[in-house]
Amino acid sequence: MSRAITETMVRVEDVHKSYGRAATAVHALRGVCLEVRRGELVALKGRSGSGKTTLLNIVGGLDTPDRGRVEVDGLDLAGLDEDGLLALRRDRVGFVFQSFGLIPILTAAENVGVPMRLRRTDPRAREERVQLLLSLVGLADHAAQRPGELSGGQQQRVAVARALANDPALLVADEPTGQLDAETGHAVMELLRAVVHGDHPSGPPAALVATHDTTLLDLADRVLELRDGRIAGH
Repeated sequence: MSRAITETMVRVEDVHKSYGRAATAVHALRGVCLEVRRGELVALKGRSGSGKTTLLNIVGGLDTPDRGRVEVDGLDLAGLDEDGLLALRRDRVGFVFQSFGLIPILTAAENVGVPMRLRRTDPRAREERVQLLLSLVGLADHAAQRPGELSGGQQQRVAVARALANDPALLVADEPTGQLDAETGHAVMELLRAVVHGDHPSGPPAALVATHDTTLLDLADRVLELRDGRIAGH
């Protein structure tokens, strides 16, 4: 049975972003338009320098466009001050990076719990959710291990669990399989797909995933290609 995907989670309208000035300016994005719906995993492909990371950073509230409009979960990002953007990144967007980004001195469980500590979640509820998320990513037996004691694939699974800590509406993943072998990378992409397509009390999240690995594109609901700062075909 096909899933009903109707609610727009991300809306990007005519977004431009340049770095530098005048003749030396680098035009990272040139009028990008896209939508991502709740319960949908959209893969973003393109060569290095095509603007993928810039677009993800803007959608995630880590950077601002020169012009254009970005909405995430019904919020116009241009209308948010720094505190509002901080709340967006803490509560509504979960980030997964190529380099994992785990804190070396913390255990897997403690790393997953960091976003909930920042949100001041009740300790008992936090511990229960950490256990739930580590079970979800298949690492319940590795809760006490630190990143250096885990494989690359296991570290990325911890990073996915951490991204889900505050039940985000949107997952933003920038080359999440870039440091993994093909088999492990495929498993991580399958995990992201399972998360987006799974049952969630507050509704399924959306995911926007940048990848250079063409073998992973068949796991996405849709594939968009960035070429020279534009969505191909738009």
